[in-house]
Amino acid sequence: MSDNVTGDYFHNLRRAKATDSEERMRDVFYRFDKDCDGELSPAEFREFLSCVFINKFQKYEPDEELVYEILNLLDSRGVGFIDLEQFRVVWRYWLKQVLDPVSALVVVDVQNDFISGSLALRDCPAKQEGAAVVPVINDLIKETVWDAVVYTYDWHPSNHCSFTNNLRLRPLAASSPITAEEARTFDTVVFAGPPPYEQKLWPAHCVQGGWGAELHPELTVVPEGIKVYKGSQPDVDSYSAFWDNACRGQTSLLSSLSDRSVTDVYVCGLAFDVCVGYTALHAAEHGFRTVVVDDATAGVATEGIDDMKRRLFKAGIVIVSASEVDEMVECRNRRPELGLVAAMNVNTAMKVTKRKLAEAIHEV
Repeated sequence: MSDNVTGDYFHNLRRAKATDSEERMRDVFYRFDKDCDGELSPAEFREFLSCVFINKFQKYEPDEELVYEILNLLDSRGVGFIDLEQFRVVWRYWLKQVLDPVSALVVVDVQNDFISGSLALRDCPAKQEGAAVVPVINDLIKETVWDAVVYTYDWHPSNHCSFTNNLRLRPLAASSPITAEEARTFDTVVFAGPPPYEQKLWPAHCVQGGWGAELHPELTVVPEGIKVYKGSQPDVDSYSAFWDNACRGQTSLLSSLSDRSVTDVYVCGLAFDVCVGYTALHAAEHGFRTVVVDDATAGVATEGIDDMKRRLFKAGIVIVSASEVDEMVECRNRRPELGLVAAMNVNTAMKVTKRKLAEAIHEV
């Protein structure tokens, strides 16, 4: 098979929703079982992956380490190859994520205060312009067919612990690196709690019901958009749109995505090194194939942006430009890194199933 024929073949599989077809599954298996021994060896599996992972019919050619990592995750019997029975799982659960994902765009905190209000990014250390992300995000919403679009809101009460002007409302712990008298905006203090907790200080922003908490007026808001509110408890901050900073309280985001069977989460908005980054990290922790749209974000501080990029990369999160997104959502660009995440998800599901089966047998 030539590269183009193979690429067309998998593209047609996606269009035909063929990952539920036993006949198509067998056809693909035997196409790559070159020596007809009923097994996909590592070399044959690598050829299979190289034909799945393409960018407009150009193969990515996954390296040997990635091939073995995905093979080991999907080889439930630990035999070093994929037989037809195992390939059936690969087909129904792994390839379905790769060829037929359910994609959500999560637009993080594109609110007035972060653009032209009390915490405008252009006034922060990195001097980036928050307003610049709005037309980029609008184009993402307009040009790509999303299964869900989520808008998150920083939604603070007026006595929130992150506000510099509320510093004297709560005692500091003895371990705080700075006193209440010395502390300024962007400093980090430790409140006494209990339990003691670190808190970076910000200007009062995104107060519930105020102009600063509203979405930017030029941001496209789709009628069916999902709204998620975070940071609404006075004594804990919430950078992530999934969890508060103490991981004690959860928003509605995970259930909203799960209810829609979302597999892929694309994150954009404000600010890259704070709420966008932490939302992406938690999305990956929850098993979503996670992508951050770099030019649809802006950040607070250069050092923080660089550090967050390293953390995202380490977590297996892909960072792309907005021009790449539509091809990825439409599966014309199928990235190996996201295929690895899909394999991790299948491996986790297989372990859970095996454990539940063992528990059921033990009970009998």
